[in-house]
Amino acid sequence: MGATSNSVKVDVKTTPRVRQNMVYLLVKQLRPHQWTKNLLVFAALLFSLHKVSPDVIGKSVLAFLLFCFVSGCVYILNDFVDIKNDRNHPEKQFRPMASGALPPALALAFGVFLLLGSLFSAYYFDRLFALVLLVYFVLNVAYSLKLKHVVILDVMIISAGFVLRAIGGSLMIQTPFTPWFLLCTMLLALFLAISKRRHELILLQQDKGTHRKVLDSYSSELLNQLNTIVTTMTIISYSLFTFTSGRTIHLMWTIPLVIFGIFRYLYLITVAGQGGSPEKVLLQDKPILITVSLYVIMVAGIIYMFEFK
Repeated sequence: MGATSNSVKVDVKTTPRVRQNMVYLLVKQLRPHQWTKNLLVFAALLFSLHKVSPDVIGKSVLAFLLFCFVSGCVYILNDFVDIKNDRNHPEKQFRPMASGALPPALALAFGVFLLLGSLFSAYYFDRLFALVLLVYFVLNVAYSLKLKHVVILDVMIISAGFVLRAIGGSLMIQTPFTPWFLLCTMLLALFLAISKRRHELILLQQDKGTHRKVLDSYSSELLNQLNTIVTTMTIISYSLFTFTSGRTIHLMWTIPLVIFGIFRYLYLITVAGQGGSPEKVLLQDKPILITVSLYVIMVAGIIYMFEFK
C-alpha cells in the first residue's frame, strides 16, 4: 500500500515537468533556429526609412512573427509527412516527431490552432497580407505533399516562399515593392536552395534516394551549373536594381558586399562542405555575418543621407 502511495506521488510531481517538456518540444518543432529566413519581411522597412515610426515598426515585427508561426505550421506538417524518412537521416532523426519524443497527433493539433490564430490575426490588420500568408501556407503544403519530389520545381517553390515573405513585409507597412527587388529576392533564394540540395546530395551520396527522392534526379554537375547561372543573374540583377529602381544611385556602393557575400557562400559550399542549413551559416560564419551587418548599415546610411529631405 505504501509503495502504491509513493508511486502516485512520484507521478504527480513529474507531471509539471512532463508538461514543460512538451511545451519545449512544441516550440522546438516550430524550428526557431530557422526563423532567420523570415527576417526578409524587414527588407521593405529597411528601404523605407522615411516611414519609420513605432506603428510601422510594430507592424513589421508582427509580420515577422506571423510568418514564423505559419512557417512553423508548415514544418509540423512536413515533419509529419516525412517522419519515416527523417528517422533514417543522420541529422533529421533527432527532430521531435522523428525521435518519438513528441506525439504526432499533439503536434498536428497545435499546428492547426496556431495556423488559424495567425491567419485571423493577419486578416485583422491587412486582408492582402492574410492572403499572402494563406498562399504561402498552401504552396508549402503542396511542396511537402508532392512538389518537393519534382526536380527543379522543388527549389523554385522554396524561392517563391522568400518572395512571398518580401511581398508580405511590404504589404504590412503599405510600401510598394519594385520588380527588381522581388527578382533579386527570388534569385538569391534560388541560390540558397540549390546550394542546400548540393549539400544534401554530397552528404547522402551513397543512398540519396532513400532520404529525399528528388536527389535521384540531381547531379553535382547540374547543381553547379545552376548555381553558376543563378549567381551571375543575382549580381547583375542587384546591380541593375541599384541603378534603375528609382532609389539613390549611391546604393551602388553596396554591390561589392553582395558580390563578396555570394562568393563567400560559394566557398563554404564547395570547399568547406557547408550550406546544408543557410540559417546556421548566417549566424555561425563570421565573414557572412559581418557582411550582412555591413550591408544593412550601409543601405540604412545611404538612404538616410541621400533620400531624406
